[in-house]
Amino acid sequence: RGRLLGVDQDPEAIAAASARLSDARFESRLSSFESALESAEGVDGVLMDLGVSSRQLDDASRGFSFRGEGPLDMRMAPQGRSAWSVVNDSEQSELARFLRRYGEEPAARRIAAAIARARPVRTTTQLADLVAGLVPPPERSKTLARVFQAVRIVVNDELGTLERTLLRLPQVLNPGGRLVVISYHSLEDRRVKRVFKSGSLHDTVPPKDHFGNSLAPWTELTRHPLVPDDAEIARNPRARSAKLRAATRTCHPPPPLS
Repeated sequence: RGRLLGVDQDPEAIAAASARLSDARFESRLSSFESALESAEGVDGVLMDLGVSSRQLDDASRGFSFRGEGPLDMRMAPQGRSAWSVVNDSEQSELARFLRRYGEEPAARRIAAAIARARPVRTTTQLADLVAGLVPPPERSKTLARVFQAVRIVVNDELGTLERTLLRLPQVLNPGGRLVVISYHSLEDRRVKRVFKSGSLHDTVPPKDHFGNSLAPWTELTRHPLVPDDAEIARNPRARSAKLRAATRTCHPPPPLS
């Protein structure tokens, strides 16, 4: 009697899901989380699996990974600004801000300056070699991961989309409905944690009634995030950074947007 809607903005992911889930109760939709929720209502459960997929990382032609030669693309959807544009068209100061804010990269200013001097940067390998030459060998993999993460987040507006989606979901889920979010880095998890705590993107105290009962729009089901155990990491090493948080929709309205 239920209906399952699978949403992704990557056409390849939609095609793969549609091929595997041939059930009349399942519908796939090419869309972002945010767009899919614009007209949604009366939903009983939402699962958000954030970030980049293994399929995208393993396809060098998509430009997501620093481990293979490919174009600077990184777009999850077919349209929009590419990584080439972010790397080559951004002002040096803006690029440094991206690297610091979205990659939490300590050497953001030095890396941005080196990129600006080397432009045009055309491929993932060219960008990776440039960044790798700026840091000691033991730090290269983590630095490259942070830089590529930052550029990818900007290309796909990942955090902006996540924030707007989290604030929209209280209007979409029925009271008692469940929201489960799997995040893969602290910038995502921090936002989910705050919203589950108070309904706000800020570190605010949850509202309470005169008796001290919470008036927050969510009740946390996971006080601490669930993380993969050693056996799961052995089967799927990319699960190492995953954190799962879950909450139930209460009957209380979300706080007003500030």
